[in-house]
Amino acid sequence: MTDTDLDGRRVLAIVTNYGVEQDELVVPVRRLREAGATVDVAAVSADAIRTLVGDKDPGETVRPSLTLADADPAGYDLLLVPGGTLNADSLRLDDDALDAVRSFTSSGRPVAAICHGPWALVEAGVVKDKTLTSYLSLRTDIRNAGGTWEDRPVVTDDAGGWLLITSRNPGDLEDFLREIGKALTSAGS
Repeated sequence: MTDTDLDGRRVLAIVTNYGVEQDELVVPVRRLREAGATVDVAAVSADAIRTLVGDKDPGETVRPSLTLADADPAGYDLLLVPGGTLNADSLRLDDDALDAVRSFTSSGRPVAAICHGPWALVEAGVVKDKTLTSYLSLRTDIRNAGGTWEDRPVVTDDAGGWLLITSRNPGDLEDFLREIGKALTSAGS
């Protein structure tokens, strides 16, 4: 992604303040910013975000740019939904997060979700007739919500008029970031 010019592209990452998987937030934010994109991290509160490594070990602390309640999804080109079991389980219960997901999908803008992140998409009711991947334990939730689950490093699906990019875990970040870069480059065309 470093040779991709994303100047002028805006990304909104949505998380809770505890439990987001460190590399699923920190790596995409850093790489997107290095490529020229503006990335805002919206959390439930303005307090520091405590990331975890492997859902248990303390990770880096990240300062949010704004709160979910203050975020205006209309001002962004792509929505990033990182995982982490605790983060994703809480995020899917947050009305502002679900409104952000629906804002992107209803307006045809891309959404990128990794690991447990697709739980927010299931809860928002937007995976019906979509093909996606995730952490294995979400497979049944996705199928029950009308989606098709595949075990691949990255899955892209543009059915229904909006692009969905999904990956399984931090080991798939390179593939995930490649597809995000393509989506953001297309958004600028």
